[in-house]
Amino acid sequence: MWQHRETLMQSTFLKSPQQTVIKSMNSTEFSGSGYTSMAIIYGVFSASNLVAPSVVTLIGPQISMFVSGLLYSGYIAMFICPYNWSFYTASVLVGIGAAVLWTAQGNVLAINSTDTTIGRNSGIFWALLQFSLFFGNLYIYLSWHGHDHIKDVDRRTVFITLTVISLVGCFLFFLIRKPDSIAPPPETTEPLLQTDMTDSNSTAVLSRPGLCSQALEAFVKACKLIVTKEMLLLSLSIAYTGLELTFYSGVYGTCIGAMTAFGSDAKSLIGISGIFIGIGEILGGGMFGILNKCNRYGRNPVVLLGLITHFVAFFLIFLNIASDAPQAPEAGTQMQTYMTPSIGVALLCSFLLGLGDSCFNTQLLSIVGLMFRDNSAPAFAVFKFIQSITAAVAFFYSNLLLLHWQLLILVVFGFAGTVSFFVAEWVSEASRREATDYDSI
Repeated sequence: MWQHRETLMQSTFLKSPQQTVIKSMNSTEFSGSGYTSMAIIYGVFSASNLVAPSVVTLIGPQISMFVSGLLYSGYIAMFICPYNWSFYTASVLVGIGAAVLWTAQGNVLAINSTDTTIGRNSGIFWALLQFSLFFGNLYIYLSWHGHDHIKDVDRRTVFITLTVISLVGCFLFFLIRKPDSIAPPPETTEPLLQTDMTDSNSTAVLSRPGLCSQALEAFVKACKLIVTKEMLLLSLSIAYTGLELTFYSGVYGTCIGAMTAFGSDAKSLIGISGIFIGIGEILGGGMFGILNKCNRYGRNPVVLLGLITHFVAFFLIFLNIASDAPQAPEAGTQMQTYMTPSIGVALLCSFLLGLGDSCFNTQLLSIVGLMFRDNSAPAFAVFKFIQSITAAVAFFYSNLLLLHWQLLILVVFGFAGTVSFFVAEWVSEASRREATDYDSI
């Protein structure tokens, strides 16, 4: 399946151990911050999402994903021998690549799906994508197990391996299945990215008449979609996924690695935590994809399950992890917790974070693909625009706020995002019923 090619590339980009890796670097010439890097990435990511539909229109989704994948590979390779200038430059470039990559893959997901298969395909895509967390973090665990300090040779070995895997994944983008060409109605004004997918010759694509005007139109549509009623309703839910993305992918792993109460294996537990997050993501994505046809109650119950799952995880993390863990030095934190720190509880929370994340993201991918089928590339660009802005903000305040304040922000946005999603789902169902009633006349 085409989604698996994306997974191979995504499996090389591990955010969870990044701050821990940077803390352990021996080089006196390097003083970068993983949180700052991720804030830059998501800040650039958010801004680039507005022009990403135009890029995808100009060169096509397949080439867009390949070039973006190369930028990801470059970011990973930078950790082999990092310098401050290369670290932050690569952060900017991968932010641009991420915007184009996610817009292109969202478009491919939409045009390869129908109204009845979009939920299933979204779940399957998410499950395959999250295999990266399982295999990538398993490799991290095996590489760093028993190490109190991550040596330079260990770091180089890990990132050389990930760079090679990433490059292989980039070339596998060319094996993505292409949809059948569908003739558009004469009155349509949508830039036909479907046609771009069926044209493997990028030169021919670039020579198509009016392509620049189509690219401009894609940009205008992305700007207009931001203020539509449907997107405004979904914006709080999307914003929450950006905040919790930062937490489970960047902050929580760092917190586990900083807990001296977990013993000498605390650093290697970062990889185990990522594995459990991946198991939750895979289980959720696969389950919601397979059971999509049997879900007569819509998307709301799945999102509610995600909220409850996350609230349980946040409460246990509040009790089990020290408040200063996100900002603790490499030596770790000695601060007391509200309960005796438990590795089992920490890993359970990792699983719950992954499961809850899959609940929100599979349903958001499904509803965005359904509600904005005729404008899929701009819609997914706006999706990632909102998500990446909040992720950038979260990475910025992760350097400043203690853990319990970060958890409080997640609770507030999680509740508000769930309520707004419920309203958006009801609006979507009402619109679909009206269209069905009209067609039956």
